[in-house]
Amino acid sequence: MDVIELLPRLHLLRFPVGQAYLWHDGGELTLDAGPAGSGAPIAEAVTALGRHPRDVRRIVLTHFHEDHAGGAGEFAAPSGAEALAHRLDAPAVRGDVPGPPPVFEDWERPLHEQALRLLPEGDHVRPGEVTEVSGGEVLDIGGGAHVVHVPGHTHGSIALHLPEHGVLFTGDTVAASPVDGTVMPGVFNLDRAQVLATCLRLAELEAYVACFGHGGPVTGRAARALRNAALGRRAQAVPAKSRPPRDAA
Repeated sequence: MDVIELLPRLHLLRFPVGQAYLWHDGGELTLDAGPAGSGAPIAEAVTALGRHPRDVRRIVLTHFHEDHAGGAGEFAAPSGAEALAHRLDAPAVRGDVPGPPPVFEDWERPLHEQALRLLPEGDHVRPGEVTEVSGGEVLDIGGGAHVVHVPGHTHGSIALHLPEHGVLFTGDTVAASPVDGTVMPGVFNLDRAQVLATCLRLAELEAYVACFGHGGPVTGRAARALRNAALGRRAQAVPAKSRPPRDAA
């Protein structure tokens, strides 16, 4: 697993499939969890950053898919972190019901099969409890993190917007190409048309930094990249040396 500092308060944790983010708020940390098997590596990364796993107070799950929620239970159990998910995805996160499968475009099927081969086999550990959100809540993260309901990838997908810092966590609603960094709507969706509309909604938040579930984050002028992605225009990620002027380290 790679650990990359994006901002003084923000680290990217990159796995063979997908990635997670760690946000620092003084003595508290917030995690966007990773796939099954990532619990121990995440704990090691937190320790290497000079913190304790118990400093992670909450795990915000952008949706129920295994490459994002699979590690939530593994990490929540020893750390005591609270897991949060949208009320429509929470039953699948808990394992009460199976989540609906994506509606694949033909070109997405080989990509999905490749991703499945890289994910660990076996059942993942479910969080014992999941705090449900609906969208519209403001969490005590980064001076006020707005929960945005962004259905389309899954029914209960959420984004997290930190307006004080110009940072937006999109989950899998948006992605970036691993080849050239082109920002694009996410894949493996339930409703692609809804995802395109959601990209435009997220662009209206005028974020400077956008953190995706897959592909390199945009670290400058993110709103423009999101708008271009929704409209089918090519937009590449800005190099990481660009920093948002509102970042308060």
